[in-house]
Amino acid sequence: METADFLKTLDREGLSLAAAAEAAGTDAKVPTCPGWQVRDLLRHTGAVHRWATAFVAEGHTAPRPFDDAPDLDGPELIAWYRDSHRLLVDTLAAAPADLACWTFHPAPNPSPLAFWTRRQAHETTVHRYDAEVARGGAVSSIASGYAVDGIDELLRGFHARSRSRLRSEEPRVLRIRAVAPDAHADPHADADTHTNAAADAVWTVRLSAEPPVTSRDAAGEADAELSGPADRLYLALWNRVPVPDVAGDRSLLDLWREKSPIT
Repeated sequence: METADFLKTLDREGLSLAAAAEAAGTDAKVPTCPGWQVRDLLRHTGAVHRWATAFVAEGHTAPRPFDDAPDLDGPELIAWYRDSHRLLVDTLAAAPADLACWTFHPAPNPSPLAFWTRRQAHETTVHRYDAEVARGGAVSSIASGYAVDGIDELLRGFHARSRSRLRSEEPRVLRIRAVAPDAHADPHADADTHTNAAADAVWTVRLSAEPPVTSRDAAGEADAELSGPADRLYLALWNRVPVPDVAGDRSLLDLWREKSPIT
């Protein structure tokens, strides 16, 4: 996907998140984020949007802390979230292609601008799903190719960092396989953003006492494989839904559930 595609997705997902939050009400519980209500979801995501915006707008080249979300609730909080999202989208849209600023994980990206647009698109997609679950009813679809990209960012970005807790004292190998949808039956096809997957996408995650090492292949034997349609697997690896299919040593699924959450 191109940066412009991620920006379009970020714009759409943030609008959908706000609409779902408004329909749910800020008192509603968020089943996919235990202990949270919609107000917590809005405060968190809005604060992340403004944090990301500052790196892009001000060109910070070192980490900086999150600012606290304002003590708002109800319609005022929803309006603040909408403003936070719009500020982020507009800032990314206006940023120069040669933007120089801090980024925080090593997943392949051609530039800091591409990094932040991609990262915020996936951040917002996952939390849009949370808001729609809190609202109840049908949830929006996730295009297969976009989901594959999000899985890749999670495995080769977040879990390539030194702070990843996804570790095992005994070396283990975990395979992740996003199964390609049937071209005639995929309900999540999205020709507008060119994000359909044409074949299975496979990763091999080598676990040890050090941070995981992930390659985009199916090399060697694996102790377990987590697989399923890309859109479901994307949400499953972010611990939003159960993993569709598990083969081999199920203790690695337990390890994933316990150690993979991003903080």
